[in-house]
Amino acid sequence: MTAAALVLAEPLSFWGGFDPVSGRIIDVRHPDHGVQVAGCVLVLERTIGSSGAPGVIAEAIRRGTGPAAIVLGEPSLAVAIGTLTPEVLYGVITPYAVVDKSVLSAIQTAEVLTVSYDGHVVRAG
Repeated sequence: MTAAALVLAEPLSFWGGFDPVSGRIIDVRHPDHGVQVAGCVLVLERTIGSSGAPGVIAEAIRRGTGPAAIVLGEPSLAVAIGTLTPEVLYGVITPYAVVDKSVLSAIQTAEVLTVSYDGHVVRAG
């Protein structure tokens, strides 16, 4: 999947911090409040929150309001389940990758990234 990166300033809780209907960050305390994530490669160090996150991620992907791919600096079972569920149920694939923190910190918003289905991330240019 190739798309522009959206690098979040802080970790995000998908449960309560993200609206799967609109595809926007709705946590009013988050520095990226109101930002649309649909169709981008969502890049963040880690997620926070509850076990409800996989359902929120899966619902956004099913609706077409979720990110095109997710890149994290730390593994997340919630993101893994949230991206795998719509693949199994609906055939909608959303790649998920975990990268070294040095790679993560070098990625800039709007930079074009390709995230493969096996978890590799390639920066354009």
